[in-house]
Amino acid sequence: MTVEINDLAAFVAVARAGGFRDAARISGVSPSGLSIAVRRLESKLGVRLLNRTTRSVAPTEAGSRLIERLAPALAEMEAALDVLNGFRDRPAGTLKLNVPASVASIVLPPILAAFLKAYPDIRVEVIVEDSFVDVLSAGCDAGIRYDERLEQDMIAIPIGPRVQRFATAAAPSYLDAHGRPEHPRELLSHACLRGQFASGATPIWEFERNGEVIHVDPSGPLLVRLGAAVHLAVDMAVAGLGIIHLFEGMLRQHLDSGALEPILEPWWQNFSGPFLYYPGRKHLPAPLRAFVDFVKDNASL
Repeated sequence: MTVEINDLAAFVAVARAGGFRDAARISGVSPSGLSIAVRRLESKLGVRLLNRTTRSVAPTEAGSRLIERLAPALAEMEAALDVLNGFRDRPAGTLKLNVPASVASIVLPPILAAFLKAYPDIRVEVIVEDSFVDVLSAGCDAGIRYDERLEQDMIAIPIGPRVQRFATAAAPSYLDAHGRPEHPRELLSHACLRGQFASGATPIWEFERNGEVIHVDPSGPLLVRLGAAVHLAVDMAVAGLGIIHLFEGMLRQHLDSGALEPILEPWWQNFSGPFLYYPGRKHLPAPLRAFVDFVKDNASL
């Protein structure tokens, strides 16, 4: 039985992306082209590989088994082709990064801007995901996470600022009307704008001063999914709807402009910066190797 390698690659791309549209965006092949390739592969193999609904696409049991066997082979093929980068004046190809929203907003902008200028033949794809994922199974070359969420058996190097902190703030109009809290527990009587993880968990607000740690679980008029929607919470805070507790970098421009007023600043909690992590294999794809070396050489960014 002979099957086209491109059909196999199309199947893996769709299964990893969870849909034809997302796979098309990542692979550069049209959704219809991917659909035809997958149907042709299923016809030749005589077995359904994907369960399709109007909302999602997921591999069948047979499809999952095939992916398990195909993924290493496709990775080896990509590595073999990547060897040709050694004959180029500068590396080329695609680098796929999986990062949380906070990193995409705060950490990556200055680093990527400088990296893409230094390596114009490299294309970077950034997948923003706050949930814990297996970067290799997700089809990514590397991920960026904070140390408590790093995958095991990975190489991790520091990226971005090594110390960050959470900030608490509200619009002056809100504070004029409702008062300025002087202790974290006073937040329980205020309108607070909260975030929620994809799992449904709502993170507790944590404060620290002189070794004393306070956990607060306030309520309020708005709950948003952490990620892209977090900017809605920031906008609502600027509009005077309540108090927000978030990465300082996400609030900094509004703090500097006066649109938001810092509160409880002596209680703002520091935490260590994120890490770039990737599999510890002998041969790294040229785009990833270039990015790793760039991050190591430009730790001040």
